[in-house]
Amino acid sequence: MPGPIAELALKQVAARRSHAAIAQTDSPWLFPGGQPGRPISAWAMGERLRKLGIRLAETRSTALFQLATELPAAILARTLGIHISVAVKWQRAAAGDWGAYAAEISRRSAPLTHTPAHDTEQGTR
Repeated sequence: MPGPIAELALKQVAARRSHAAIAQTDSPWLFPGGQPGRPISAWAMGERLRKLGIRLAETRSTALFQLATELPAAILARTLGIHISVAVKWQRAAAGDWGAYAAEISRRSAPLTHTPAHDTEQGTR
């Protein structure tokens, strides 16, 4: 683990407590759950993160967008275990679908025009 993350992990190991009636601290899990020998549930971890102000859906979307800008859709799909069509959609959303953008611009009914008076006022004549 990188230095700052390793430091945080070591602090968590030293301070971790189980949610079970008997606070077992010799658990192999970084975040022990309510049942001895089991990790904290995804729901309970989500609750802890929400209390800290971390919004999981937003964070997940940000991470997926970042990955989609760096990886081809096929590798993204295989790595995350998602369907290729979903990976392609994420990649288009992250990288921008310039074909769709150009089509949208061409469909606009009122193109921007410059008037001579406006150009004169701006000193661009």
